[in-house]
Amino acid sequence: MAQITLQNLAHSYLSNPKSEDDYALKEMDHVWQDGGAYALLGSSGCGKTTLLNLISGLLRPSQGRVLFGDQDVTDAETAARNIAQVFQFPVVYDTMTVRDNLAFPLRNRGMDAAYIQARVAQIAAMIGMEAMLDRKARGLTADAKQKISLGRGMVREDVNAILFDEPLTVIDPHMKWELRTQLKQLHREFGHTMIYVTHDQTEALTFADKVVVMYDGRVVQMGTPEELFETPAHTFVGYFIGSPGMNLLEAEIRGNTAMVAGQPVALGAGYGPVTGRVQIGIRPEYAVLTAGDGLPFTLRRVEDVGRHRIIRGEVAGATVNVIAPEGMAVDASLTHVRFQPERINVYADDWRVAPVGTVGGAA
Repeated sequence: MAQITLQNLAHSYLSNPKSEDDYALKEMDHVWQDGGAYALLGSSGCGKTTLLNLISGLLRPSQGRVLFGDQDVTDAETAARNIAQVFQFPVVYDTMTVRDNLAFPLRNRGMDAAYIQARVAQIAAMIGMEAMLDRKARGLTADAKQKISLGRGMVREDVNAILFDEPLTVIDPHMKWELRTQLKQLHREFGHTMIYVTHDQTEALTFADKVVVMYDGRVVQMGTPEELFETPAHTFVGYFIGSPGMNLLEAEIRGNTAMVAGQPVALGAGYGPVTGRVQIGIRPEYAVLTAGDGLPFTLRRVEDVGRHRIIRGEVAGATVNVIAPEGMAVDASLTHVRFQPERINVYADDWRVAPVGTVGGAA
């Protein structure tokens, strides 16, 4: 296992990039701690797979270095990096049995036969394929083949890291939950450094200790699920994490008050001068409909999702969502919306602004 360090790393698929816009992966410095479980989260095309392939050695960066521990592996082949990688679609040997597919990485390294047998049995149990060990891979379903790929990626205990590139795409929903749970258990038992690429926030938040959110070729925030939810560092994180995502409203900041369409909104902290495109962000969970206290709210529709309802409406022409408990009466008397002051974040040009003091005291 190893700490993975990215120094001054950037990559362009063009031979002669001339500007930042030519880079699929913008310049970054980043450290993945030894033994950490990370999810790399973002929408399609944001640079997740490019970054993973730079770490694995499938791509050589246009600039910068990749280090495993203290060793510079920037120019090292994938095989020399001692990693396991699981891809989005199944990579299996059709002519081999499930058992031989799982054993293949261990036999290649001359492991003891008894160890191989025990380890294959352990991994087969984890992926739910004990009954299929002696079946040929040919003819198995796509999700069964992908479980073999997952198992083969996890069968070795001596790897520096295990990299997963959207590995559950072809797995049925119930099995996805089971495999995510088992991956976490594997991490707790063996402490591999794991990096899991996904565009699915549920997968990211349930798998990882820390989530790395990417947007437009950049890492915009790395944090725990709670940090991403409560204090998104970028408006994209606020939008992408949560269902629905964070509400954003144009505002002017005056100390501990935000002015929204001429109406004051109390903030839970004080701010210095904020310039650029200024917005406040509030999660739907921290907004409450009222009969007259707060910002004028125009209700558009109500969606019942079982445990709660999503009330969709507008404030000053901008979409605002409110999450209301099941059973709460929603009628024409609820004409305004109020926000919990301490849950409001302030953004300038999409980046979160740190407060300079709390209401009633210093920061």
